[in-house]
Amino acid sequence: MKKILLGSTLALTLIGLGAGAVMAQGGHRGGPQLPSFEQLDADGDGMLTQAEMQNSAQAKFNENDTNGDGMLSVEELTAAADRERDLRVERLLERKDTNGDGMLSLEEMAPQNGDRLFERADTDGDGAISLEEWEAAKEKMRGKRGQRGERGNAGSGN
Repeated sequence: MKKILLGSTLALTLIGLGAGAVMAQGGHRGGPQLPSFEQLDADGDGMLTQAEMQNSAQAKFNENDTNGDGMLSVEELTAAADRERDLRVERLLERKDTNGDGMLSLEEMAPQNGDRLFERADTDGDGAISLEEWEAAKEKMRGKRGQRGERGNAGSGN
């Protein structure tokens, strides 16, 4: 019973706090944001208890269960995903809108990163990216994302 409860708690935390796989496409760095360690550590003692995890998941579940029936309908899940998407768009605009006009230009979306990424992928320096270089660059990025995800899940909230 404890394993089922813990598994359900973790699933609710991931779904509730990150809006689950529905948000993966629009999510920060390729996926939903998980709560930070500090957000989950309700008593601030530097340790996460099962109760803190359960309470966090229950609070998020209750927030999304707008009709209070103890179940999340498609409509409630969609609304939660829409709220999460809207927050992500707002955060993106806050981070990237360097001139403060409330809109994002191509330069604001990808400043100089394109050049740097191109240079990194063009490993033989010939000014073009071959299929092999492209595939190698994709694999390298997948590895970095996996490492960030592991660190982020360890409590940094990133």
